[in-house]
Amino acid sequence: MRGIVASRSGAPTRLSLPAQVGLHTVLLLFSGVMLAPFLVMVVVSLIPNAAFLARDFSPENFSLQNYVRTFQVVPFGRYYFNSIVVSVSVTVLQILISSLAAFAFARLRFRGRDALFLFYLATLMIPFPVTLIPNFLIIKALGWYDTYWALIVPGLFSVFSTFLLRQYYRGIPLDFDEAARMDGASSLRIWWQIIIPLSGPVLATLAIFVFQGAWNDFLWPLVVTTSEHMRTIPVGLAAFVGQYSTAWDLLMAGSVIALLPVLVIYILGQKWFVEGIALSGMGGR
Repeated sequence: MRGIVASRSGAPTRLSLPAQVGLHTVLLLFSGVMLAPFLVMVVVSLIPNAAFLARDFSPENFSLQNYVRTFQVVPFGRYYFNSIVVSVSVTVLQILISSLAAFAFARLRFRGRDALFLFYLATLMIPFPVTLIPNFLIIKALGWYDTYWALIVPGLFSVFSTFLLRQYYRGIPLDFDEAARMDGASSLRIWWQIIIPLSGPVLATLAIFVFQGAWNDFLWPLVVTTSEHMRTIPVGLAAFVGQYSTAWDLLMAGSVIALLPVLVIYILGQKWFVEGIALSGMGGR
């Protein structure tokens, strides 16, 4: 309800008109600050680089030609295809693997479960640069360098995803499991037919996080690929940045195109995203 906030006692309190105006003004101001870089990106993508450097924003300079040239100067379509393959594969398989691991840590009883989970959780403290070279050497030894295997397999295992799903699964009553086991259901069937259907919001939230992370990843694809046909969009965009000059018009046009899938996925999953943040406890609950 507009103009209503929760008081310390939990009861709703209606804001006065000046307070509502002030609140909406602040929200609009911060929204404008957040949207300003995207507006600049779109504007620069619609004008030639020379016009941008000359600060000439005349209406006749605006066109969609930069978006066409982006696919002509570099194989941007191939970059796009690679990013889609890698991001979708990592998202689906990481959620599948993390969900199974989280189910084991949250719902199954076995010796050393909690100690093993704490040890697993402690790996979050290891920064990525520390494991970069060992992972690269493993990829080289396996013969996966400059292949989809190198881009996909290392991203399939996530401690954060396992932790997030475990916390959510622990909130589901164990009565569901006990009732299912009395009917002869196995652990795998309980996970698939009970836990997964009840975890829609948190799975949607995690899918958005994982997809965005895989889509925007730059360092790892840069390290494990060398040929142009295996580059992803973040690495491909670097082709527009030279040692002495930068094609800002093409760079911004490519950035706008790269932004579209993440934007569409967030818009489609916004309802579940907000609900998942609240139910998983990430919203300060």
